[in-house]
Order: sequence, then structure tokens, then C-alpha cells
Amino acid sequence: MRVRLLAMHDVSRMFCVTRCSGVFLSGVLNDRTVGIFQNLEHLRLRRACIQSSRLSAEAFRRSLCPHKLQELNASHIHSDVTISDVLHGLTSSKLCRQGLQTLLMDGLRLYGGAGEESLQASFSMLRGLKKLSLAWTDLNDRGLEDICAIPMLESLDISGTNVTDLTPLLNCQSRLLSLNAHGLQKVEMPASSFISVLSKLHLLRHLDISNDRLVMDRDDLVQQLLERPGMLPQLVSLDVSGWRGVSGAAIQAFVEVRPGLRFIGLLGTGAGGSELLCGDGQLKVAGESSLTQLCEALRRYSDRESFIREVLAHLYSHTSDMEEPQPHIVKLVLAAMRHHTDSPHVQLVASACVFNLTVQELVLGMPLRLLGNVVQQLLTAMKNFPNHEQLQKNCLLTLCSDHILQVAPFDRYEAAKLIMMMLGNHEDQTVQRMAVAVVSILVSKLSTEEIAELGAEAYIMKQLLSIVQQKASLGVVDSTLKFALSALWNLTDETPTACRHFIQCQGIELYMELLESYYSESSIQQKLLGLLNNVAEVEELRMELMNEDLVEHILSLLINPEVEVDISYFAGGILAHLVSVRGAAWSLDAELHSTVQEKLHSSVLSWSSPEHAMVSYRTFQPFYPLLHVSQCPGVQLWALWAIQFVCRQNAPQYCDMLQSEGGTDILRVLSSHADTHSDVKSLTQNILKILEQNIHPTSSGTKRGNIISVS
Repeated sequence: MRVRLLAMHDVSRMFCVTRCSGVFLSGVLNDRTVGIFQNLEHLRLRRACIQSSRLSAEAFRRSLCPHKLQELNASHIHSDVTISDVLHGLTSSKLCRQGLQTLLMDGLRLYGGAGEESLQASFSMLRGLKKLSLAWTDLNDRGLEDICAIPMLESLDISGTNVTDLTPLLNCQSRLLSLNAHGLQKVEMPASSFISVLSKLHLLRHLDISNDRLVMDRDDLVQQLLERPGMLPQLVSLDVSGWRGVSGAAIQAFVEVRPGLRFIGLLGTGAGGSELLCGDGQLKVAGESSLTQLCEALRRYSDRESFIREVLAHLYSHTSDMEEPQPHIVKLVLAAMRHHTDSPHVQLVASACVFNLTVQELVLGMPLRLLGNVVQQLLTAMKNFPNHEQLQKNCLLTLCSDHILQVAPFDRYEAAKLIMMMLGNHEDQTVQRMAVAVVSILVSKLSTEEIAELGAEAYIMKQLLSIVQQKASLGVVDSTLKFALSALWNLTDETPTACRHFIQCQGIELYMELLESYYSESSIQQKLLGLLNNVAEVEELRMELMNEDLVEHILSLLINPEVEVDISYFAGGILAHLVSVRGAAWSLDAELHSTVQEKLHSSVLSWSSPEHAMVSYRTFQPFYPLLHVSQCPGVQLWALWAIQFVCRQNAPQYCDMLQSEGGTDILRVLSSHADTHSDVKSLTQNILKILEQNIHPTSSGTKRGNIISVS
């Protein structure tokens, strides 16, 4: 039975039973919540996992030790609790002394306060204990002697401890079935004595003497073990990973005479290349000679950083030219990243492996949920190591995928915000290009509310405008400039706050310069005018655009027959809003005002609809004020042309939108009004006909903005 501990009253309701086989409370238990387990009348615990919890020694003793525990995992407790404290609590209970069979205390200190040099109780008092793990503790030789007196001990893990002499193990040679002695760096025994002790443990089925430092076996420790006649005949698993220079022939001979062997760890040994050790059959092999061996190593060594680093380095080479999607390998790599979030080396190599495994068509074969997990893990790595430039590059390389950015399930708002924050730490052009590309796509996928929140962050506007200005100063036209302009365009869409930030950051002045300097670049012009359109939609900000040079330049784009319709359309949108009867009063020359109205009318009538998708809309709300009967015909025509264009492109979607927003009624009023210009009536009636032919019961608006891709 697994329990998520929420509050005292919640727990009380959960445990209205007379028996509880187990309670899994890793990381959530503390002195306040553990008190519920003092009620022995309603709760009788047999198994408890309090790993990574925050408990005092007294709370542990009073709440858990009175139970007849059979299994206890007290590893890595985040408090001052020591091995001595746990032993004292358990041995103070007769039920635990006799009934406890499994005890895990990895990562704890042996003793507590200064001056304490002996345990408060003896391991050997736990008469029923069969499995004990003290990995990565400061266990010493005296403690090992005590442990080896436990009468029923079958499994022992002393990895990474301070033990120097394994001779006490001979006291339990008649019962020890499993010994983990990984990373024993302080052993002082000669290799021959070490092997002599192991050779007498005749019942051993599992032996791990791997070396976490991945060093040469200069004393031939492993070689002696492999070549000693009759050595450990009952072995089912042997791990000698990390000892470089092991003989492949010796490994082969050892395995051949032990048909019952089911696992052998050979990572970093240089052995494992033979067909017998391929790892595809009953014998599983953790090594580096094949993807099968590497996957086994990722599974076996998830908590061993040095081994994971070694595995990932080899995996990167093995996955550099993949032809088929391998989602199971991606899952293993992500698990390694989660286990070692604080290791920059693991994150660096793992992120490179993720790129290899998701590059190009491979990403199409990955489950969407897995891709969502990929994104989340990469963003976590970027957040944890914001100044690690190569790691940022690796993560962004994977994220620069249309498929991932468009369809994978993840929080795009948080992703865009994180990447923009990270961008401020790097001047590298590659990082900058990829980050801006990713943000541009992400912003185009956000909801209006999310864009409003993102647009409220002034630093994002400053960062993007800084990139635009930097590129403009060099006079270049590259993907970074285009993506930055696209992001700015989408960021200001229906977001007055972002538009204000744009103005406050001298964005209008910068865009005026760009309109002139990039006059022949239609893709740049479109993005510049698209953003200025967004500003013009905000009535209280239109005055900021009342600059004669700017208006005349935009007018020239509207009327120039050589300019593409896309450009003329956005130029017309800005002017339509500026000469609208709503919002700021026209403050420029009256003749210019008349010219704008006249040219809007004639230009719109001359436009032919482009075949490509020019723009998309989430709502027609910004257009409805322009369709009021009091507006001049040129303003009305521009809005009507835009509505007609998208309705022809995607009739079901936009006809539904017109109906649901009440736009149909506005069009009918305009069409029937006596003062409506004939050109306006004609265009209005065309839209109403499209509407009549395409009735659809639902509506689903799309993001207004330019259509962009990172490919």
C-alpha cells in the first residue's frame, strides 16, 4: 500500500485499517507527520521506506520502532540521524530485533556527535536480519566485524565504505549469498589475500567488486579472480566494471564454465567484444561493445555517476548514425539525466545523445509523451547550468525541431521564458540563433493570456530588440534576425503591455530605420509592418505612430505596384487604424490624411489574393471598429478584404468565427446602410455569400501571426 502523506487529518482517514503491509514515504515524512504511526491499534507496519525524509532520532524511535518491521529503508535521511541512532531505535524493540529482515542505511554517518566512537547498539542484535546495505557510509573494519556476527545475514552491501580488510567476511561464509563491494578504495589487503577471502565464500551468487574510478587493474585483482580454479561456482552475477585492462580471454573462459551466470559487468574493462558476451541471450552484459550492452549498463548503473559518464560517452559514438527510432534508449538516457541533475558532465553528454536519438526523421518515431519528457529534461539542464555554453547548445539543437515544438506536450510559456532568460547570458552567435528560433516558434503557439504574461516581462522585449539592433548594425539578413522579428511580432499581438514596452525601448525609432535599410527585403518588411500593425490596433498608442516620415514611408509601400500584396496589406492596416475615427485624433497634415484615405480605397480594390497563407487570426475583434458605418470607405475596405481573404482560405473556421463573434450582424448592417459606399457593399456581400455557403457549428481560432519554421 503506497501513501502520499498530505496532512495529519488526511493520513488519519487513509489508515482506518488494522494492518498496513507497507508505507512508502520517501522524502515526505517529518517529525510532525510521523506521529500518526504511533497508533498501534489501527496501524501495524511491516515495511517502511523513509528514504530522504527529515526525521529526528527520537521521532523515528517513538513512531516506527514499536512496529514489527520486516523491511526498513532509511537511506539518505536529511537530518542528524546516524546509523548508531537507527540501530539503537531498532534494537530497543524486541519485535524489530527478531523480525527485521531487510535494513538499508545508505549514505548515513556511522556516529553522531563529537567524541562518539562506538555504536549505541550492535548489528548482531538484529537476529533475523538477512539483508543489510551500508553503501557510501563511513563503516570501518570494527563495524564490519560486528556485522559479520549477524546470525542470518545473506546479503551485504559495503560499497564505498572505509573498510580496509575483508577477512571478517569469513565469519559468515556459510550463509552469505550476495556481496556488493563496489568502489572500495581504502582496502589495504594484497590482491592475493582479497581473492583468498572471496574464494572461501562458496555460496556467493552475486558479487560486485567494480571500481568507480575506472583505473587499470595493476595488481591483477580481477585476473586472479577469473583464473583461480573452482572460484565461486555458484555465481549468478559478477560485476568487475571499472577495472581497465581485463583480459577478454579470461572473461570468456570464466563465463564458459559457468552456464548459470546471468549477468556480468564489463564496462570500462575493454573486454566484452566476443559473441558469447553480446548480451542478447540469457546472459546480460553491461559493457560498451554494443547498444545492447550500453542499455544494460544504463539500467544497472543509474546511481553511479562515473559509470553513467562512461556509458554515455560510448553511447554518443554508437548513436551518431542511427537509422531507426530508439525510444527505449531515449528513456534510459532521460533517467540518467534525472538521477544526476547536478552533474554538468552527465547533462552535457546525455544531451548530445538525446540529439543523436531525435535528429531529423528519428523524432517522428518517438511517442509524444516521451518527447514532452525530453523537452522537460533539457529545460531542467538549461536552468541548472545557465552559463554552460556547450550544454546550452546541445539542448537547443534538439529543441530546434518543428515536430517537437509544434506537437510535443510541454509548458511552452515556461519554456519561452526560461530560454529568453538564458539568452541574456550568452553572446555566442550559434546559441543566439537557435534560442531566438525556438522562442519565435513557442511564442506563436501561446494563448492570448500567456502572451500577455510574457509580454509583461520587459527584459524579453529588450533582449529581442537588442538582437535586432545588433544584426541591423551589421546590415545582415539571417535567420536570427528573421526569428527575432517574428517573435516580436507575435509577442505584441493583442498585447498592449508588450506594445508599450516596445515603444519604451525605442522600438519605433529602430523599426523606422529598418524599414528604410531593408526596403528590398520583403520578408523583413512584412515582419516590421506586422508588429507596427499590432501597435496601431491599440487606440491609446496610435499617437506614437503619428510621425510624418513614418506615415509617408508606409504610404509608399501601400501604393507601390512593385511591392508584394503581403507588404501592401500590412502597410494598409497601419494606415487604416491611424485614419480611423476612433482612437487618437489625426495630428499630421490634413492633406496627408485625405491622401491616405484615398489611396487605401484604390489600393485595396487593386489587390489580388495571394495563393499562399499570408496571415491567420484568432479573432476578428480588431476589425469590427473599422467596419463601423462612420468610417471612411478605404478603412472599411481594408478590413473587409482581410476578412474575405482568410474566409476563402479556411471557410469553416473563419465563418464560424464571424458568426460566434457577432461579425455577421455587423456586416449586414454595413451592407444595408444607405451611406455605405458601393465598393464596400460589394465586398461585404461577397463575404456574406461565403458565409451562407459554409455554415459550421463550432469555431476554433488560430494564432494571428506569420507562419514560421525552424527548419
